[in-house]
Amino acid sequence: MNTRRTEGGIIGECDERTDTWAWRHEHGDGTVTWTPLEGRIAFEDVDFGYVPEKQVLHDITMTAEPGQKIALVGSTGAGKTTITNLINRFYDISGGKIRYDGINVEKIAKPDLRRSLGIVLQDTHLFSGSVMDNIRYGRLEATDDDCIAAARRVGADGFIRRLPNGYDTRISGDGGSLSAGQRQLIAIARAAVANPPVLILDEATSSIDTRTEELVQRGMDALMEGRTSFVIAHRLSTVRNADCICVMEAGRIIERGSHDELMAQRGRYWQLYTGGGLAEK
Repeated sequence: MNTRRTEGGIIGECDERTDTWAWRHEHGDGTVTWTPLEGRIAFEDVDFGYVPEKQVLHDITMTAEPGQKIALVGSTGAGKTTITNLINRFYDISGGKIRYDGINVEKIAKPDLRRSLGIVLQDTHLFSGSVMDNIRYGRLEATDDDCIAAARRVGADGFIRRLPNGYDTRISGDGGSLSAGQRQLIAIARAAVANPPVLILDEATSSIDTRTEELVQRGMDALMEGRTSFVIAHRLSTVRNADCICVMEAGRIIERGSHDELMAQRGRYWQLYTGGGLAEK
C-alpha cells in the first residue's frame, strides 16, 4: 500500500509504494484513517466443510501473534492445507470467525487480503520469461535492484549468477531446465520482493537433495524473519524452532506447544517424531 509513517507516528497516504502496510478505514464523515497492519491472525471456533454435509475442520481455535511462526503438522488429510486456504479466503468458513488484526476477514476485500499474504507452495510454478521477470512477478513495479536484493536476501543470487545469462536467463516449460531447489529459491525470492507481512509456506523438500534442502531452508528462514508465518511442515527441521506447533488429526488440533513441550507430553507429536512420520532424512 502507498502509505508512509510521519515523524509523529501518524500513517498517511503517499504517491509511491513503501514498505509500510496499513489498513484503510473510511468514516461516515468522509475522512480516512490508517492503522498499522501488524499480522495477527486468529481463528475462533472455526468449522469448515467443502460441502455442507461433511465438515473437515472442527472448532479450530488458534492465534498467530505478529512475527510468530506457527507450524501445522499431521498426517495427510488432517486439514493443514485447508487452514491455509481459509486464511486466503479461497473458501469461506461455515462457522466461527477468522480475524486479521481484529478485523473479520469476510469484511476485507479479497484482493487486499491476498496482497498482504506471501505464499510459497510445495509445487512451484514459474512463467515463461527471464529469471528477473519471474522474481518481479511478486511485485510488478519492483526494480531490477529490488529483485536482486530479494534474491540475495534468500540465498538465490549465487546460483542465478551462475546461469548462462544470469538474471536474464530465459525460463520456459515451468522451469524444467532448473533443479527443484533452484525453482523453489526463485519462488522464495518472488515472495521476498513482495515483502508481505504474513507468509504461508508449504515446506515440502522431499524431492530435493540434502545440500539443496539446506539452501532452501536458509532461504525460507530469511524470508520468515520478522513476519507472521504459517508453515505446513513435512520434516522436523522445519518446525523445531516454531513458536507454536499445532498437531492436527481428522480436522482438529489435538496438541499444541513448542517442540520441547510436545516431546515431553509423549503424545501424537512424540509418536510422529520417534516413528519417522515427520523425521528428518
